[in-house]
Amino acid sequence: MTDYASAPGGLPPQGTLHTSRATFTEAYALIPQGVMRDIVTSYLPGWHDTRAWVLARPLSGFAETFSHYLMEIAPHGGSETPEPDGDAEAVLFVTHGEGWLRLNGGEEAMGPGSYAYIPPGLHWQFHNGAGTPVRFHWIRKRYEPAPGLAPPEPFVTNEQDVPPSPMPGTDAWSTTRFVDPDDMAHDMHVNIVTFQPGGNIPFEETHVMEHGIYILEGRASYRLNRDWVEVGPGDFLWLRAFCPQACIATGPGPFRYLLYKDVNRHARLGPAPA
Repeated sequence: MTDYASAPGGLPPQGTLHTSRATFTEAYALIPQGVMRDIVTSYLPGWHDTRAWVLARPLSGFAETFSHYLMEIAPHGGSETPEPDGDAEAVLFVTHGEGWLRLNGGEEAMGPGSYAYIPPGLHWQFHNGAGTPVRFHWIRKRYEPAPGLAPPEPFVTNEQDVPPSPMPGTDAWSTTRFVDPDDMAHDMHVNIVTFQPGGNIPFEETHVMEHGIYILEGRASYRLNRDWVEVGPGDFLWLRAFCPQACIATGPGPFRYLLYKDVNRHARLGPAPA
């Protein structure tokens, strides 16, 4: 079973030296695991006994298409009305503990590695009925309808049940794809990318997709725009559209991250319709 990274919480000792890794630029941001402490959590309406590290949100000069929360629910906490935006779709990915997702009249137990896609307008609930906290990623995007396409159906799976797809010509780089890339109904993908030690992106990817990247495990040297930065478990990266990117896995074990990207829609030529 994978040992997924998470926020440390708490407060560092007063004598702790700053890491100087937290970075916010016009092209990318790095939020290191070490700054995800108790005092930067948020509390959300409709959720009880729950707190969140808000890692990305729509903001001028920052993320434009999505929000990314790292949620922590205490025993017996949760929500019966989690999503206030009827146009929002969601991906949930559990890393610690066990929660229960109520969806479409049924209930799904979700432990580490569990993944759920929830389309817009579908009511859902999430609760922690166990004696230990549950942590999960909640990625939200306002769904963009397209002519002739109905919104996707909901589904629940686990990463252990989805075989990784090797990238062409290499066994050192693979992607766990939870959605068929040819399914045009989906306007976002949330995948898990894995590099074996020494594996790399051998060119500077430069593309229209915006990225949110949460490091689940391992270490790498990551190219972000003009900079090379060291990243490790629990770090979060935001990459603006067209930000050049590449990486080299530098640790002794696999380097893995949860990746968000917006896909399968025309470029908007003006403000979003009211």
